[in-house]
Amino acid sequence: MLPRIKPMRFRLIPKPFDDPDYIFELKHDGLRAQAYIEKKRCKLVFHGSNKLKLFQSLKECLAKLDIQSAILDGEIVCINDNGVSRFNELFSQNISPAFHAFDLLWLNGEDLRQYPLMRRKQLLWKLIQKNDGLRIIYAQHIEELGVGLFELICRSELEGIVAKRKLGIYKSNCTVWLKIKNPNYSQTEGRHELMTRANSRVPGAIRLHNNVDS
Repeated sequence: MLPRIKPMRFRLIPKPFDDPDYIFELKHDGLRAQAYIEKKRCKLVFHGSNKLKLFQSLKECLAKLDIQSAILDGEIVCINDNGVSRFNELFSQNISPAFHAFDLLWLNGEDLRQYPLMRRKQLLWKLIQKNDGLRIIYAQHIEELGVGLFELICRSELEGIVAKRKLGIYKSNCTVWLKIKNPNYSQTEGRHELMTRANSRVPGAIRLHNNVDS
């Protein structure tokens, strides 16, 4: 039985920065989720506790990973041909969302949370390479140069970036990761109405919230 692991939290900060002790990842606009995979079954857990009764085809796809068990932290996203995530398309029945994986917490019976972040990402990369084509995307990163990456994502009209310490361990419920948002990002317009409609179409599921940890 896999343990239930509460997710690390993001803290919003106003400006990007450069730091050799950090890596910087693109922040896609999607739904934060953890994938629990065991015995060829996958559960997607949102906000660290509740299960959302959506994305069945994605769960079936993740269950095909060539592993005994794993817990991945990431985000469910819809990415267009230009590499831009489109949040408003997540609830469309005509698309196939992907799992944008940015951390690996558990693998084949081993708890990885005390490993440094870069070691966990290395194991995650190997896992995804081995299972190419299963709608799982590795969260690429750059080292040290957060300001330049932020300027690039703003020009590309993307949501923002995330800063993480290279040697950081995974601490549940702790605010250790930093998030910097594009101040001119426009896709949040009409988000509340979209979430309300999505909730009304999913009887018995959790209520979604566009909170600071998404």
